Amino acid sequence: MKRLLILALLVAVAGTVLYLGERYKAGGHVGPEGALNAAAELQREVSRVPARITRLSDQQEMLAGDRMAQQYSTTYSEADAPMQEYVSEVGRRVAAHARRKFTYKFHYIPESYLVNAFALPGGHIFIGKGLIDLMDSEDEMASVLGHEVEHVEHYHCNERASIEAAARHLPLGGLIVLPIELFQAGYNKEQELEADRDGTQLAVMAGYSPQGAIRMFQAFEKLEHQYVTKDETPDQEIPRVAIESITGYFRSHPLSAERERQIKLLIVAQKWPEPQEKPLKVSANQVAEEK
Repeated sequence: MKRLLILALLVAVAGTVLYLGERYKAGGHVGPEGALNAAAELQREVSRVPARITRLSDQQEMLAGDRMAQQYSTTYSEADAPMQEYVSEVGRRVAAHARRKFTYKFHYIPESYLVNAFALPGGHIFIGKGLIDLMDSEDEMASVLGHEVEHVEHYHCNERASIEAAARHLPLGGLIVLPIELFQAGYNKEQELEADRDGTQLAVMAGYSPQGAIRMFQAFEKLEHQYVTKDETPDQEIPRVAIESITGYFRSHPLSAERERQIKLLIVAQKWPEPQEKPLKVSANQVAEEK
C-alpha cells in the first residue's frame, strides 16, 4: 500500500510538471529561473484549490457584498453628486459586457488620500478621488473600473471572502465583520495581470481606447519613481497618508512597466481599435472647487 501511495504521488508530480511545461513552453525561461517560475505557479494553483471548493454561491456572494458595502459608509456633499453619477455611468457602460449577471454598483470615495480602487464580492466597485486625480480621460477611468469588475468576474473577491470566512470560522451572516482592507489589498500577480487583460477588453468592448489602460500604467510608473524608488522628484508635496496609500498599492501590484507591456502586446495580438480617448466630463478637481 505504501509503495502504491508513493507511486501515485510521483505520477501526480510528473503530471503537474508536464502540465506546467506545456503551459510555459511558448514563453518560459530555461534554467533556474524557469524552475522557480514553475514552482511559484504550482504553489499558486495548489493554493487556489480550497478556494474553488469553498466558493460562495452567487446569491451568497451578493448578500455578503451588499452587507459589507453598507458598512463602508461614505459621506457625500452635494458637490460630489456629479462625480458619483459619472463614475456610475462609466462603470455601467463597462459592466454591461461582464459575463456574471450581477447588478454592478459603482461608488465614488471623495478622499484625496485614496489612490486606489477596489471591489467587494457581489459587484460593488469603489474608486478613490486620489486615483481619479491622476486621470485626464474617461478611457482611463473605464480601464480601472473594468479591472475591478474582473476581480469579481474571476471570483477573486469571492475566494478571498470564502477563505477568510473559513479561517475565522465565520458563518455567511458573519462575513460583514471582514475588514474592507482585505479587498483593498491587491491579489497575486497572476490575478492582477488577468484583471488587467480582461478589464481592458471590457473597456474596449464598451467603445473605449486601450490606450486608456496604457496611460494609466504610465501614470502609475511615474508615481513609483517619485514615491517608491524615489529616483524622480515629486511634482508636488502630498500628505503622508496619501504616500502610504501609494506605496501600499505598489507593494500589492505587479510593476507598472510589466502591466503596460502586457496591454501593448494584447493590442497587437487582438488587433484592438484605438479610437481617440474621451476627455473626462467631470474631474475630481472641478468637484473640489465647487465644495
